[in-house]
Amino acid sequence: MTSTTEPAIAMPLSKGQFIAIMAMLMSINALSIDMMLPGLQEIGQSLGVADENSRQFVITSYLIGMGSAQLFFGPLSDRFGRKVPLIGGLVIYALCAFAIVFVPSFGALLALRFVQGLGAAATRVISVSIVRDIYGGRMMAEVMSLVMMVFMVVPVIAPSIGQLVMLFAEWHMIFLVISIYAFFATVLVVLYLPETLGPENRRPFTIKGIAASFAIVLGNRTALCYALAISFIFGALFGFINSAQQVMVGVFGLGNYFPLVFACFAGLMAVASFTNSRLVGRYGMHRVSHIALLLFVAASAVWALFSAAGFLPFWLFAILYGSAMFQFGLIGANFNAMAMEPLGHVAGTASSVIGFMQTIGGALIGAMIGQAFDGTVTPLAFGFLSVAIIGLFFVLLAERGRLFSSDHHHPAG
Repeated sequence: MTSTTEPAIAMPLSKGQFIAIMAMLMSINALSIDMMLPGLQEIGQSLGVADENSRQFVITSYLIGMGSAQLFFGPLSDRFGRKVPLIGGLVIYALCAFAIVFVPSFGALLALRFVQGLGAAATRVISVSIVRDIYGGRMMAEVMSLVMMVFMVVPVIAPSIGQLVMLFAEWHMIFLVISIYAFFATVLVVLYLPETLGPENRRPFTIKGIAASFAIVLGNRTALCYALAISFIFGALFGFINSAQQVMVGVFGLGNYFPLVFACFAGLMAVASFTNSRLVGRYGMHRVSHIALLLFVAASAVWALFSAAGFLPFWLFAILYGSAMFQFGLIGANFNAMAMEPLGHVAGTASSVIGFMQTIGGALIGAMIGQAFDGTVTPLAFGFLSVAIIGLFFVLLAERGRLFSSDHHHPAG
C-alpha cells in the first residue's frame, strides 16, 4: 500500500479512467434508488399500494439486500480476487432489474429489489476494496473523493431520466434502462479492469478465517467508531431519500420540478466531494471531516428549531437542508477512508463489514425517519439532528475526545 501519488500495482488504465470505472460501479446504487423516485406514486397506484409511506419499501428492500450481501462479497473477494465476484454481482443485478420489467405484484417487486440489492453489494464492497488495494492514506481519500464526485452526477440526473422515461412509457421501463446500464458496466469490467489482489495477499475462505478477519475489524476502535458514525449520517440521507417525493411534491408542491430541485441538492454534494478532494491534501482528513460534522450538527439544529416553530418556507428549507448535505459530501469519503486506513491487510472483509454496518444501519435508521413522515418536514429535521449528534459521539469516542487531529495520529485499536 502506498500514500504517494503512484499506485501500488501496475495499472493499464490511467488515473482518470480508473476513477471513471470505479465511479460507474458505485453509481449503480445511486441509479437504483434515485431514478425511480419520480415513479414511486405510479408504482404504488399500478400495484395497488394504498398507504403512501409503504411505497418507501421499494427503496428499503433494495438497501437491506445490498447491506446483507456485503458480508458475503468481502470475504469472497479476499479469497478469489476482486474481478470474478464483481462480475457475478453485476450479472445478478442486471438480471433482476430486467425481471422487474415484468413484475406482477408489489410483493414480487420487493423480492426482486431485495435480490437486486444482493448483486449490487458487490459493486459497493469490491469498488472500495480495489481503491484500497491501489492507494492508501490521503491519496486514497483524494481518489475516493473524486470517485464520489463523479458518481454523484448520477443522483443529479437520475430523477430527470426517470421522469423522462415516464413521459414515454410506464414505470417498468425505468428498470430496463437500469439493466442496460449494468450490462454496459459489466462489459467495461470484463475488458478493462485488472485484478488488483495478488495471490500472495488472498485469505482463506473458511469460517475460521472469516471470523478472524471480522474480529480484526470489530476490534479496532478507530475503524469501528468511524463506521458507526457514518452509518448514522447515512441514516439521515436515506431518511430524506425515502420521503423526498412526499416532501418535495406533497409538502412544498413542486410537482414536475421535483427532479430539478433534487438534482440541485445532489449537485451540492458533488461539489462538496470535489472540494474535499482539494482540501484533504492540504488540511487532512480529520480536520476537514470534523469541521464538516460540527457544521452538519449546527445546520440540522437550526432546521429543527425553525420547523418546530412552524416557520419553514421552501427557500429556508432549501438553505438549511442544502447546508447539511454539503457537509455530508465532506464527511462521507473521509470517514470511510479513516475507517479503512488501519485495515489494509483485510481490505475486502473490512469493506464488507463497514459497508454492512453503513447500509443496513443507514437503511433501518432511514426507514424509521421516513416512516415518521406526517405531512410535515419536522420528523425529518429532528431525525437529522439526532443522527448528527450520535455521529459526533462516535467520532469523539474514536479520537478519545480530541477533534481535528493530524492524519498521522491513529488512536490504538
